[in-house]
Amino acid sequence: MGRKVTVATCALNQWALDFEGNLQRILKSIEIAKCKGARYRLGPELEICGYGCWDHYYESDTLLHSLQVLAALLESPVTQDIICDVGMPVMHRNVRYNCRVIFLNRRILLIRPKMALANEGNYRELRWFTPWSRTRQTEEYFLPRMLQSLTKQETVPFGDAVLATRDTCIGSEICEELWTPHSPHVDMGLDGVEIFTNASGSHHVLRKAHARVDLVTMATTKNGGIYLLANQKGCDGDRLYYDGCALIAMNGHILAQGSQFSLDDVEVLTATLDLEDVRSYRAEISSRNLAASKANPYPRVKVDFALSSREDLLEPLSEPLEWKYHSPAEEISLGPACWLWDFLRRSQQNNPSGTRGPRRERCGCPSGFAGGAGLRFGRVASPRPCPHPPLVDPFQAGFFLPLSGGVDSTATACLVYSMCRQVCEAVNNGNQEVLADVRTIVDQLDYTPRGPRELCGRVLTTCYMASENSSRETRDRAAELARQIGSHHIGLDIDPAVKAVVGIFSLVTGKRPLFAVHGGSRRENLALQNVQARIRMVVAYLFAQLSLWARGARGGLLVLGSANVDESLLGYLTKYDCSSADINPIGGISKTDLRAFVHFCLEHFQLPALEGILAAPATAELEPLADGRVSQTDEEDMGMTYADLSVYGRLRKVAKTGPYGMFCKLVSLWKDVCSPRQVADKVRWFFCKYSMNRHKMTTLTPAYHAESYSPDDNRFDLRPFLYNTSWPWQFRCIEAQVLRLESRGCQDLDGVD
Repeated sequence: MGRKVTVATCALNQWALDFEGNLQRILKSIEIAKCKGARYRLGPELEICGYGCWDHYYESDTLLHSLQVLAALLESPVTQDIICDVGMPVMHRNVRYNCRVIFLNRRILLIRPKMALANEGNYRELRWFTPWSRTRQTEEYFLPRMLQSLTKQETVPFGDAVLATRDTCIGSEICEELWTPHSPHVDMGLDGVEIFTNASGSHHVLRKAHARVDLVTMATTKNGGIYLLANQKGCDGDRLYYDGCALIAMNGHILAQGSQFSLDDVEVLTATLDLEDVRSYRAEISSRNLAASKANPYPRVKVDFALSSREDLLEPLSEPLEWKYHSPAEEISLGPACWLWDFLRRSQQNNPSGTRGPRRERCGCPSGFAGGAGLRFGRVASPRPCPHPPLVDPFQAGFFLPLSGGVDSTATACLVYSMCRQVCEAVNNGNQEVLADVRTIVDQLDYTPRGPRELCGRVLTTCYMASENSSRETRDRAAELARQIGSHHIGLDIDPAVKAVVGIFSLVTGKRPLFAVHGGSRRENLALQNVQARIRMVVAYLFAQLSLWARGARGGLLVLGSANVDESLLGYLTKYDCSSADINPIGGISKTDLRAFVHFCLEHFQLPALEGILAAPATAELEPLADGRVSQTDEEDMGMTYADLSVYGRLRKVAKTGPYGMFCKLVSLWKDVCSPRQVADKVRWFFCKYSMNRHKMTTLTPAYHAESYSPDDNRFDLRPFLYNTSWPWQFRCIEAQVLRLESRGCQDLDGVD
């Protein structure tokens, strides 16, 4: 009697609207799952179109092409004799749903719409989809004609139901539903569902991995059962990095762990499990069984198929394992580096035929469709030759980084070096897709990287842009770091450009602005600093576009920014300076975590230059030196420490406090180090600076999202950018509370509210 089942889940590096690539990755994952003996394959949320389509979900094209890919999957021999669970948007009765489509042998078994939509932080699912609210109910979904002719079905069940195979019962959750107070797996488990599946589109945030693992293990600890979690991985077109972590658990134990960060586009996990272990586990939980006896039943879709086989007695079972977590510094070394790799390789405008290798300078016109008659059941006709003239070097051959010798730009350089290490490791492990991408980027068909330093020299150009206010120490630190990581390094002087721009102003106005140390006003001092910063941005883009041309190579470079999340929160940056770039891999990471990451690189990457960089004070070097030494530091300029900034950021965004709420929390939190008056002064100073500079967030460079208090104005942190920066009402409330506390000698802070 068969009772052992082999099930598969996966992490796929899908790309929004890349229907062809997404289809191939789905097929590859199914093929691998079958080769490993699995008879059920689970994929990530919305894997057919890619999770990050955003407002493209409104387009009928997205729905149409998703159906075409589904048709191609149904028709493929790869999908035969295995239950396939794929994700895509579906329109039902003119309402758009985020769905799982479960099929077997060219027949759709069930379309299961998502019932709880993610709508916080970076998620806006309610903008595009409607949740299915009819618990334990289904309707008939009339299949489009392109599917009817394939499946020989006119309608299929649509709604909240479970699958009943010959040997077990399977129920679906979709991402957010696992995180809700009353997840579907609770009631499904009480109704006899033994295998739970969860298709996720969950992005990386530092220190988040344990939350997913805890939720899954707790779900199966309380109710018993087998739990499969699939997730997207990689950068699918914007600021988020989806971090895999596919897993399989049973009865509170992890049986299979997927990688959190990897350059593999397709990762498939399988586990062989005994259904009797679920049944015996549940049998002795009397409270669970009492609740189960009262459970309302789910509609069951009967499936004439078994996940187990009759001859499974000698089949080895998967053993429990201990989940291995990365430290935050390791997460930084891996996540943003993988994001950079995806961004770089996907910035390549590959020729329409999809072949890899050195650049064929052609346009990206859709030459693959041979008219309406050439498209049937999702099949696309062979591509025709592009009729248009060649384009001129449109591709990105690497990165350009202004390297100042400080911690932030150093951390960015180390991330590129970490990326090169991961690429070399993947190539050494035989990953042919990564090797093909490397050859495309460096524009050399027979290239194989000899090591991370050599590859870094091909894909990273660093540049120290000196001014009369730059110190010899930062110049030397930048040059030494560049030598150790192997980047192509440039040293140049921006003083002629700065003097030319200031000279234009003086010529027009007859006024010559001065630094404060030379008798100038605060306005003059700030303007002269900003000129230097903005000249560096202009120079960065000029060299990014033409430095490879000057070296006889083709292509351009993506400009990397290096403003951290704390500086962005406060607005401690110049609008349209070097913080303005193509992408910023550290823009969602705090200064504290960046320093820990640089320490990690010092220890693990053998880069001794980092020791001096960590020991040096953080400085913008925009004001004149004092006796040849730095006279300006970041924390003095800001009027607060980076450690304090991280606290303010978390209270403002995560704890959702305004000025008064932040004061009430900090006056207790900091009671041993600050008086209420000092706390009030700190809070007022932060909110004045924050609100004054909030407008800078509207032009913030797209940054890797890694921190829960990111001030990213694009989608994550939606707030005004024009404030009354004096906060009169809020600050009066703070002042009244300070006076109250001072009058009673601060003996009892419990009454602060």
